[in-house]
Amino acid sequence: MLAVAIGFGATMAGQQYWAKPVDALVGAPEAVRPSAFWATQLPDLNNRSQALEQWRGKIVVANFWATWCPPCRKEIPDFIRMQDRLGGQGLQFIGIALDDADKVGAYVQQVGMNYPILLGNDQAAALSHSAGNQRGGLPYTVLFDRQGNAVATLTGSVNEAQLASLLKPLL
Repeated sequence: MLAVAIGFGATMAGQQYWAKPVDALVGAPEAVRPSAFWATQLPDLNNRSQALEQWRGKIVVANFWATWCPPCRKEIPDFIRMQDRLGGQGLQFIGIALDDADKVGAYVQQVGMNYPILLGNDQAAALSHSAGNQRGGLPYTVLFDRQGNAVATLTGSVNEAQLASLLKPLL
């Protein structure tokens, strides 16, 4: 019983930490190894290998997420709207799921995600780490400029207004 109570307390503390406002958790892009990111290939929902390099030249918002992560699910509707609105200006969201393919596929259909979703589990976790996510938290988002350089890292849930302020100078 004590172990359950400790586990629950740790879970709640983690949720409170990751739910902090994103502007308090904007990280240093210099922690990102862009070459490792762009060299990676991950499977999509059809199990076809997709090279991240194919999106270089766009403004990329790479979002590491999972269906079991409430803050991840909270930010996805904003990403869908932004992809719709700004995709024509060169903005490309990429969702990198650390989750079961069946659960991810069902969630993508349920909410109508309109951007590429890749799967990775262990490989995606390692990619997240090389992209500056030293704590391994979710959601974790990296913004890349058109040259493929990381310009911001975001730990925790981000909303449309916060993300728009970071993207505005890049568009």
